[in-house]
Amino acid sequence: MYKAVILPAAALDVKEAADWYNEKKKGLGKRFTKEVRSKVKFICTNPETISIRYYNTRCILLEIFPFMIHFSIDEDQKILIISAVFHTSRNSGNWLMNIDDSVK
Repeated sequence: MYKAVILPAAALDVKEAADWYNEKKKGLGKRFTKEVRSKVKFICTNPETISIRYYNTRCILLEIFPFMIHFSIDEDQKILIISAVFHTSRNSGNWLMNIDDSVK
């Protein structure tokens, strides 16, 4: 099993989305974060089952919400590095900018 490390940019993605959902309906943000945690738990046990989308970054869709978790694998340390949690309608260029900012 791998350990998940959530980069600050990804944590901010989750917080902003949860806040937005809570504005729409009370409790919906909590449901969103619960789904994110569930999907992170899944990828911690099965990271290789997720396809590489760009560079060495893998992406997995949430089941209910239109968001995608972007992560890479550090095999040596058995760590998953979660770099972004983006809405699927966002431009893929934003994914790359977020990744580049996280690496700096």
